[in-house]
Amino acid sequence: MNTSVTNTARLLVAGLRALLVLTVVTGIAYPLLITGIAQGLFPDRANGSEIEADGKVVGSSLIGQQYNLPLKDGQETPEPDLKWFQGRPANGLGTNSVNTQYDLILSGATNRSADNAELLQWVKDAKAAVIEDNSVAGYTVNPSDVPADAVTSSGSGLDPHISPEYADLQVHRVADRNGLPAERVQKLVDEHTAPRTLGFIGEPRVNVLELNVALKELMAER
Repeated sequence: MNTSVTNTARLLVAGLRALLVLTVVTGIAYPLLITGIAQGLFPDRANGSEIEADGKVVGSSLIGQQYNLPLKDGQETPEPDLKWFQGRPANGLGTNSVNTQYDLILSGATNRSADNAELLQWVKDAKAAVIEDNSVAGYTVNPSDVPADAVTSSGSGLDPHISPEYADLQVHRVADRNGLPAERVQKLVDEHTAPRTLGFIGEPRVNVLELNVALKELMAER
């Protein structure tokens, strides 16, 4: 009986020792090591790829944002603030019913097939809006020039990038709304167009938040 109790106690102590050692190694030492390496080698990415404007963090280069006008009385869907470059649509993501204190951006795809009637109507409506919003005096958007990313959401719905074609399409409207020369706004887009990663991965892209921050700085200089 005493031997059994002794063995049980010995196993219990050994288990507690293992728990303590693993807690220190995997719960404290390893996270601190990885955090230290991340902060030392690529602190910007480790801290969330934050983007600052006027000394304040305004978002992350990894998460898309919406640029809308405040809701009017009785209005359920906000209108886009057309003085800014617009990102991809975020249709079909649903609404947040868990935490109603904050208006959170939800990540998710529409999960609708290419021949889904509702999806087709979304694309049709989005294309009409893109043509109407971006056609200004002296510049009319051709329906064939509207790229796919202007009328469809990404798989996550939070894509921070748009194609250079979509950014170019918005240049005249942004210039008109802000009283800027179209050539200067186009130069801004060109300066913020990133090439394919390593020259062959992905597609050229424009980060909308970074572009709008640069646009705000340009307007401040003016």
